[in-house]
Amino acid sequence: MKQLLFAICTFFVLAVNAQEINIIPQPASLKQGTGSFTISATTKIILAGSGTEKSAAFLNAYLKAYYGFELSTTKAKLPWKNAIVLNYDRMDNGLPGAYNLTVDKEKVYIGGDNEQGVFYGIQTLLQLLPVQPAAALAIPNVTIADAPRFAYRGLMLDCGRHFFSVDFVKQYIDFIAMSKMNTFHWHLTEDQGWRIEIKKYPLLTQVGSCRNGTITGHHPGTGNDNIRDCGYYTQEQIKDIVKYAADRYITVIPEIEMPGHSSAAIAAYPQLSCFPTQSTAIAKKVTWSGDSTGKHVQQSWGVYSDVFCPSEYTFNFLQDVLDEVMALFPSTYIHIGGDECPKEYWKISPFCQQLIKDKGLKDEHGLQSYFIGRIEKYLNGKGRQIIGWDEILEGGVAPNATVMSWRGEKGGIEAAKQKHQVVMTPTTYVYFDYAQTKSEDSLVIGGYLPVETVYNYEPLPKELTADEQKYILGAQANVWSEYMANPGKVEYMLLPRLAALSEVLWSTPQNKSWAGFTTRLQTQFKRFDLWKAHYNKKGINKGE
Repeated sequence: MKQLLFAICTFFVLAVNAQEINIIPQPASLKQGTGSFTISATTKIILAGSGTEKSAAFLNAYLKAYYGFELSTTKAKLPWKNAIVLNYDRMDNGLPGAYNLTVDKEKVYIGGDNEQGVFYGIQTLLQLLPVQPAAALAIPNVTIADAPRFAYRGLMLDCGRHFFSVDFVKQYIDFIAMSKMNTFHWHLTEDQGWRIEIKKYPLLTQVGSCRNGTITGHHPGTGNDNIRDCGYYTQEQIKDIVKYAADRYITVIPEIEMPGHSSAAIAAYPQLSCFPTQSTAIAKKVTWSGDSTGKHVQQSWGVYSDVFCPSEYTFNFLQDVLDEVMALFPSTYIHIGGDECPKEYWKISPFCQQLIKDKGLKDEHGLQSYFIGRIEKYLNGKGRQIIGWDEILEGGVAPNATVMSWRGEKGGIEAAKQKHQVVMTPTTYVYFDYAQTKSEDSLVIGGYLPVETVYNYEPLPKELTADEQKYILGAQANVWSEYMANPGKVEYMLLPRLAALSEVLWSTPQNKSWAGFTTRLQTQFKRFDLWKAHYNKKGINKGE
């Protein structure tokens, strides 16, 4: 019997020592030792550094959800045994979020350069855990030193075209957190729906959060489902989500679209249009559901010509809206959209043409610049900064604006050369509504973006000098929801491309390897299974 037990124990130790360490994103430095440490219900979390409670809570929530037990927390001093120690180490890595992680036979030690660093150390620890539920979790002895490459590591979710529940938004934030990313860009207003409660303007949610139907099939569609589609977030729900994200060291940046993509707001308050008595323009060949007279929330996708009129009524409205938005979101940035604003109505509006003359503007592009500039001045006066899509460059970019470059990298390059900060988000690399495989089994907006293309993205354009590259804060992936009506589809479109982007933004280029990533991704697939997440397993290679 003793020999049998010895053989079993020997096999267990050898299996742990042989265990491959597959961490995404790839750490800056990783050295595997011999032996292992086992986490069980008797293991304690030691809060050796003050302010590490959020990281301990995240770890415990994960252990309870996927392994069925939690650990007690304490502030016990040395000696540390059978423990996960959360502490701080002195480090000088430039960007916040660096950490050291060591596993030996007695403990796990995580030392962050700040609270955020400890939290990222926890995310690495989670990837050392077995991918099968068990009461005893053996993890290999290892020494890791790690730090992020870019300051801005973001992911956007479009809740304007399709509304997603609070629970799913929180799950989405957890995906961001576990990818060591730090920004959630929340797209809250659109032509197809206004999703944020504004108490001063109740019609925004009473009218603007609902559309009478949605096209079926690819735009312009083959019909209409004739189902009333509604949804918005109350201010209390938003506060809850913002706190949830903050507990995971994620900043939530709200987007309030202007001056285009504003049909839902105009449906609620027609005075925001240059032509308030004119009926909503319906896209050609679209099957419309219900009444078509007057102003309505759009039922199809695309770009629409009825945009905000640059009147004092509109600016007062937007300032009131932004006041309530700023009270809910503590982020320095407020995203104001600025993309895809047709100028047709402005061209035929006597008010707009007179305003162009009065302000000495060159044309309608100059009028858009004037519009964005007024909003920027207002937000700057409140201690905030604007961030917008690269169209805000048209007619001259606002003085302090940060640019999100989505129409390729040209806008970002131009903005960086003008010494504006930039977040790269080009369609060709980080639009996760594009197809992952050449034979998708569900409807997508178009375009083809396999995992390898995402992984090979380099956010620092070669066209910029080293000094100009300093204006590139990082990058972000966008999930536009025209053809994503349910959370499972969003997860499928997100995973595993999010894993690829996390390594682009965290790991240094010399530490990256597509072959190594695909190997590590096989373990990540098993972790997705543990989470019961929907994901795409096919699109690992180009051509699939």
